Amino acid sequence: MRLPWLSIIKGGQRHSLNLFLRRTSLMEGMPMSPVDSILGIQDLVVEHVQRGPEIHVWARPAKRMACVHCQQASVRIKATYHRTLKHTRQGNQLMVLHLAVPKYHCTDCNRYFRHRFAGIRPRRRATEAYRLEVFEAHDGGVSQRQLTRTHRIGSATVERWYQSFIGQRVSELSGRQCPQVLGIDEHFFSRKKGYATTLVDLKHHKVFDVVLGRSEASLRSYLKRLPGREHVRVIVMDLSETYRRIAQQYFPNAMIVADRFHVVRLVNQHFLKLWQQHDPEGRKNRGLLSLMRRHHWKLSSVQKQRLRQYLAQEPVLQALYFAKQQLNGFLVMKSMKAKRAKQMLPKFLALIRQFEHSPAKALAATLTSWLEPIVRMWRFTKSNGITEGFHTKVEMLSRRAYGFRNFENYRMRVLAQCGWNDVINRV
Repeated sequence: MRLPWLSIIKGGQRHSLNLFLRRTSLMEGMPMSPVDSILGIQDLVVEHVQRGPEIHVWARPAKRMACVHCQQASVRIKATYHRTLKHTRQGNQLMVLHLAVPKYHCTDCNRYFRHRFAGIRPRRRATEAYRLEVFEAHDGGVSQRQLTRTHRIGSATVERWYQSFIGQRVSELSGRQCPQVLGIDEHFFSRKKGYATTLVDLKHHKVFDVVLGRSEASLRSYLKRLPGREHVRVIVMDLSETYRRIAQQYFPNAMIVADRFHVVRLVNQHFLKLWQQHDPEGRKNRGLLSLMRRHHWKLSSVQKQRLRQYLAQEPVLQALYFAKQQLNGFLVMKSMKAKRAKQMLPKFLALIRQFEHSPAKALAATLTSWLEPIVRMWRFTKSNGITEGFHTKVEMLSRRAYGFRNFENYRMRVLAQCGWNDVINRV
């Protein structure tokens, strides 16, 4: 801190007095002034500020460092060199930091080292605060072209800094244990490389990982070295036979829970196919199609009356429709206690047996093969709606980048945007 009475001393007298105070360590224990703390970098003393199109700040270390090799305080200044760095912005003005960096010599271990600052890395022309500012602006949607104008750096520099912080985020995610509640689903990556598998932590609403491929052969090497897969307790998935075999083989302690949306959609798809077979002309009526798809308890009285008039002409279709509505009534139940679920199970099985003796035999066979995962939907509230939401976000990321060719770059971007839940510490 510059003492108030130093302002009346001019020229060489002030320099000599500052040198005397530093040598006698009278200035080292003094708190940092508000002017010195405006940079946001610890242990810096501001010597001079010049304002113009840019703000130029000259600063130096507030005190000497201890030896980085032997941790002794017996060091002397061998030489001083100057660094020029870009450091954040104030308003629309760029702040340029002119830093005096001492080179020390330790008299105990006879080794040399340079002064080290928090938030300033060696051989870089910008502070970490400035790099983080550019990253957050570009991550928030500011284009590289706009950043080249406002921050006076090249577009290649913006991309390099952005990739650096993306890599930092992903490196913090490496080595994590597999979550206990896992959601598995596929999404489209590219025409050349096909589909990718998304693993989502449904408890914390974060993407755990993205793996190229959706078959057991393409995922085998990844799943074998997946840490903590024996701790997974619940896996939520759609009615995919491939993913069910993968879950049974690589997650031995996990219970499979069917995704409610996909089960209800399967029932509706089977019903619409049967409708197409019984009445091809009525299937083309978009108004009736909307009424057939919706749950019966969500229709108004007018809509119910219109639907009842149509179904009265098709007795077989009418029986299938009300059986489908009754089945959907079972499927939408959730957060049910174990005692209540045991009471509802015989009714559910009886309804499936009715479908076995109807035109919907294929639907009954599918529901029977997935009976346990479907019944578990009554006890668990988690679904793959979180995963589908991340797929929408991933699609927007890919569209913003005009597509990805390199899957590893795509994976890093997805994990950084959808899987990282921390905040990068500023200087």
